[in-house]
Amino acid sequence: MNPTRVIINGSRGRMGQALVECANADSLFTLAAATDIGDDLAAALPSCDALIDFTHATSTVAIAEACAAAGKILVIGTTGHHDDARRRILELSKVIPIVFAPNFSVGVNTLFWLTRKAAEILGPDFDLEVVEMHHHLKKDSPSGTARRLAEILADVRQLNYSTDVMHGREGMVGERTNVEIGMHAIRGGDVVGDHTVIFANIGERVELTHKASSRDTFAKGALRAARWAQAQKPGLYDMQDVLGLK
Repeated sequence: MNPTRVIINGSRGRMGQALVECANADSLFTLAAATDIGDDLAAALPSCDALIDFTHATSTVAIAEACAAAGKILVIGTTGHHDDARRRILELSKVIPIVFAPNFSVGVNTLFWLTRKAAEILGPDFDLEVVEMHHHLKKDSPSGTARRLAEILADVRQLNYSTDVMHGREGMVGERTNVEIGMHAIRGGDVVGDHTVIFANIGERVELTHKASSRDTFAKGALRAARWAQAQKPGLYDMQDVLGLK
């Protein structure tokens, strides 16, 4: 297979810069363009095989529509999308391959897999809590990765993310119920991304933790997803599909 020609959209951001560096350093990829706010994305699209977007959730639908019109693969690395945007992305994935993941790290996706297995093995007697920490510039909360971890836990327990996730606790909230998933977001410094899933029972506790120290791990995963998608039919995929963990 020839080198995959990629456009990095959001190239002036922290993740965008990491993606540009990783793409330039890997012979499997050719950087077709590095675009950001104010650039003519439509003009750049014909030169690529895939577009990797790390801009903002509010821009995703327009970018996905442009990729669908041009017949180009889309890798979405932004988080914090509303339900309407998610539905539109699903519709457009009938036209092109879209890899839409809250986190492209191989380690984090292993954490997703382990979280599901642990929840299945440990059963309903363990209390479930998710704790995440990111740098002080992060805008959305909880992180997309933390949300996905809670969604996995909710799926195993047959709970509902919207109604059964408790975002922090304050005041006289009463005793913890066995049908809630605690969610706690911490912000500070330059932390790239820490995530911990806690399974707590009387007499024992299991904790699964992933800590990222470099954005290169996310960049390399997103590039891997773009190359993998070249061999796929139109559809909505995530990093679990890319890694063969499903």
